[in-house]
Amino acid sequence: MYALFEVREPDPPYYGITPHKPEATLRERLARNVRLLRVMRGWSQEVLAQEAGLERTYVGAVERAERNLTLASMEKQAGALGVQVRELLF
Repeated sequence: MYALFEVREPDPPYYGITPHKPEATLRERLARNVRLLRVMRGWSQEVLAQEAGLERTYVGAVERAERNLTLASMEKQAGALGVQVRELLF
């Protein structure tokens, strides 16, 4: 009987230097903030979509950072969430 195992390189030692993590893109920050604000209000994606006058599938795609938003749709979402557009970006 043969034993199967995996051989790989060991993890490099930790010398107090954290690996570089790239900064989140603007679209990813927007997605994170929209989802956070929506969840804080206890809203589903469908409720946010109705309040903003957008499609539910569009809101979901925004939260997954799959869509580029126009300024108009950003203003709609910010208005529905009761915040300013700049608060969605930072």
